[in-house]
Amino acid sequence: MEIEYTVPQPSPLTRLNTFVATSRIGKHFKLTERNTTFTTELRAGTTTFLTMAYILAVNATILSDSGATCSVHNCIPLCSNPSFNSNCTGPNLHLIIPTTSCKFHPVNPGYTVCLQRVRKDLIVATVVSSLIGCVIMGTFANLPLALAPAMGSNAYFAYTVVGFHGSGKVSYESALAAVFVEGVLFLLISAIGLRAKLAKIVPKLVRISSSAGIGLFLAFIGLQNNEGIGLIGYSSSTLVTLAACPESSRAKLAQVITLPNGTVSVLSNVSSGVMCVGNRMESPTFWLGVVGFVIISYCLVKNVKGSIIYGIVFVTAVSLFRNTQVTAFPNTPEGDSSYYFKTIVDVHKIRSPAGALSFSGINKPAFWEALITFLYVDVLDTTGTLYSMAKFAGFTDENGDFEGQYLAFMSDAAAIVVGSLVGTSPVTAYLESSTGIREGGRTGITALTVAGCFMVAFFFTPLLASIPAWAVGPALIVVGVLMMRSVVEIDWEDMRQAIPAFVTLILMPLTYSIAYGLIGGIGTYMVLNFWDWGEGVLCKFGIVKGGGSDGSVRGSCVDKESSVVESRNVVEV
Repeated sequence: MEIEYTVPQPSPLTRLNTFVATSRIGKHFKLTERNTTFTTELRAGTTTFLTMAYILAVNATILSDSGATCSVHNCIPLCSNPSFNSNCTGPNLHLIIPTTSCKFHPVNPGYTVCLQRVRKDLIVATVVSSLIGCVIMGTFANLPLALAPAMGSNAYFAYTVVGFHGSGKVSYESALAAVFVEGVLFLLISAIGLRAKLAKIVPKLVRISSSAGIGLFLAFIGLQNNEGIGLIGYSSSTLVTLAACPESSRAKLAQVITLPNGTVSVLSNVSSGVMCVGNRMESPTFWLGVVGFVIISYCLVKNVKGSIIYGIVFVTAVSLFRNTQVTAFPNTPEGDSSYYFKTIVDVHKIRSPAGALSFSGINKPAFWEALITFLYVDVLDTTGTLYSMAKFAGFTDENGDFEGQYLAFMSDAAAIVVGSLVGTSPVTAYLESSTGIREGGRTGITALTVAGCFMVAFFFTPLLASIPAWAVGPALIVVGVLMMRSVVEIDWEDMRQAIPAFVTLILMPLTYSIAYGLIGGIGTYMVLNFWDWGEGVLCKFGIVKGGGSDGSVRGSCVDKESSVVESRNVVEV
């Protein structure tokens, strides 16, 4: 009696993955060579987008704080008696012509309307710049890296360069011109290969530690109130402390100065609720975020694919319901306006920021100060991010180079130029790309998936922007854990490696800047090795010689030359 064996048929997903891998698209993106599949790339791109979707609302909010293209001309004349604004006629009544003060508290109604309109414009500008940047990176560089307007650079752009409601030294239009010129210079630096050479100046140990430093940076963000679960809050005595208190127990802060006459004047914008005044560890949203963290962590322990998506989706789904203690839509005017059931689909066209750049302020020192600052931050920050993400994905070779490096540099530089043309601050590769890499993203299809999600965001911005911070926070913390593994490559017994590496690690989260961490690490490394390098040069030219009484060659020159060789080995990437 013959036994017939039935060959199991592959599942539809397996057939889809096989078909795409053998197609021209699969070969172009090297799915087989990079040991990944089409569906894995889609999942990775979706994960990346979910962790960075907050940028849609956050970037627009930050940039609109600068007033964007709104000006005094948008303010409307008001009656000398506010009670008669609708009909300013009668004795002792007259219209007050708006002045610069109309942009500040109490903000003129006309200016407020302009800010509301321009905020919607900036959401679309964020979508457009991110979408185009992701398409360029995915198509040409074939890397799983998502791009969007950089956090940090947007705050510098809005609050330092342009100033709150245009109170800075540079107008919004001139600031966009500065970003445009910086982007062109950055593109030129990348095109001639100088950017790669500048990147290679960074010592290898600093490059390695920067990956872990970025992980700490992400975890620090994920632990805060505004962009995370809220476990860490402000303390007037220790700077940071345990928080996790409800919204009703948080205090807003502002920098003030007491004038000689005793008057207290506010010097800066009022912050969000960053300090707990009581009820620590009693925030319902914090504990919901903890549940999301546990879900992600347990799935990682069990090697469940899509673990980060499950955590984000679960917390977001619970937060969508109103009239609960964990709702993302409280019964406030802001909560009512953002409630997604009111407007799920909306298409908004950019009116004012796009193409608004002006070179009229190019003769001002503040213009060039902003341009140089943007340029050096991009050279250090975005280059460091690209290398760290490439290392995290396992793309780097023994020299620290990775496939698609040149085109990756060109892609994010081109995205900066595009961002300035649509009206937003510098665009950069996002750290949240690490979440997609963790989910298995290895090709440009991941970036193109993120671009596709941003395309959807054109129509579903209200829904996608409703992902709360306490849903994203757990994902950022877990990614921070995963990125710490690179510290094992540092020789912690060698203080010439350990000290610069630690400075890099600690400065990134505590200064809230990747660039400052790199500067601190590189500076410390140079100081610790300067004496050895100097003596090595003197020995090389015979200015300093070393020798023993027995005629054997030993002493400082031999030691310093070997020290210089060791230092070179550490610097080489």
